[in-house]
Order: sequence, then C-alpha cells, then structure tokens
Amino acid sequence: MLARYESQPLIDKYDVYQHLMDYWDSTMQDDVYLISADGWQAQTVRLLEKGKDKGWTCDLIPKNLVIARYFEKEQQAINDLEADIENLAAQSTELEEEHGGEEGLFSELDKLSKATVAARLKEIKTDKDAKDEIEALNRWQSLYNNQADAKKSLKAAEIALDAKVYEKYPTLNETEIKTLVVNDKWLATLEAAFHGEMNRVSQALTQRIKQLAERYETPVSQHVQNVTDLEAKVNQHLVKMGFS
Repeated sequence: MLARYESQPLIDKYDVYQHLMDYWDSTMQDDVYLISADGWQAQTVRLLEKGKDKGWTCDLIPKNLVIARYFEKEQQAINDLEADIENLAAQSTELEEEHGGEEGLFSELDKLSKATVAARLKEIKTDKDAKDEIEALNRWQSLYNNQADAKKSLKAAEIALDAKVYEKYPTLNETEIKTLVVNDKWLATLEAAFHGEMNRVSQALTQRIKQLAERYETPVSQHVQNVTDLEAKVNQHLVKMGFS
C-alpha cells in the first residue's frame, strides 16, 4: 500500500496507511480473530435484552452486505415505500401550512388528527357553505390514510426481508462468505476511506487556490493607486479643516 501511494502527488502515503490501521483497530482485527477461531463461517446470534428477543445479528457479515448482494430487489421496494411515506408527509405538511392559522380552513380544529378530522367532517357534511373546508379535510384524511397504509406495508416488507436474510446466512458457502467479507466489507470500506482522503486533499487544495485567487485578484499597482487616491482625498479634507 505504501508503494502504491508512493508516487501519488499531493497525497501523503502514511495518511492513507493510517486509514488501514484505524479500520484494523475498529473492525478487521476482530474479524480476523473470528475467522482464525471458527473459520469462514457466518454465524448469527439472537439479541436478548432482559429475556426478550430483540432480533439478531452477525458480527462477521453485517445484514446490509447480504441484502446488497442477494436482496437488492426487496431493498429497493422498501426504499420506494420510504420515499412514498416522505412524499405523503410532505404533502400533509404543505396542506396544513396552506390552511392553518386563524383564517384557514382548519381553524375550527384545535389539532389535526384522525379523530378530530372525522368528527369535523361528520359535523359539516350537510353544510353547503363548507364545501372548501370539506374538500381540504377530505384531502388531509386521504393523505393520512395513505400514509398509514404505506407504513404498514413498509413494516411488513421489512419483517419479510429480515426473515429472508436470516434464512440466507446458513446457506452461504465458504466462497460466498469470503467474497462478502473481503470484497464487500473490508476492501469496500477501505476504498471508501481512501477516496475520502483524496477528496479531503482535493477540497483543501481547492480552498487554498480560492484563497490565493481572492488575495491576488487585485494587482499591486492597483492597490498602490488606491492608496494614492485615498491619500489625496485625506489631504484635501485636511486643507479644508485648516491643516497644511
């Protein structure tokens, strides 16, 4: 690694090496200990807290690595549901801001909730003058219900994916485990750290160039002329004040 970054301009090879040492201290040495003790095995353990099952984990291979390699489609479906929920929440917030306040269509409600909106709609359903309020409340209720349904779907999808991932671990062979640990975990993490180091150097260099450009944007001759002009103005004021 030191030889690889020996000839790289602007990058200190020991700064890069330090990223490896930091990752070794935080993660890799524990992984190597597990592998040396148990071999290339992806053993899952249940998480128990005060006698209650809080799920499971795998110290050698985190869940996200197995998901990324084998369950990309299922994870994308979860991401889509999360995006839908955020979008629905944003629409609800926009609607509440639009019709909130003392003069807004929601002014009759102390707070917006499933119960208060349903009660208000029942109260004004025959009021011909409340058409706009009814429309706004129905819109809010629809967004609320859609958001609740999306959250239920999200929870179900997360539970289903978690079960699939848990069932996948015992089926992983040694080659798959090595790929997940060496490529997807170790090398991917180190690569991200090295790119981060290069980005840090690049940003520092860019900032320095910007500072120099701003500092030397005006030529010295222009600064001299500015000083001369200002000095002449000061002298004129001094003459007017009676100083020679």
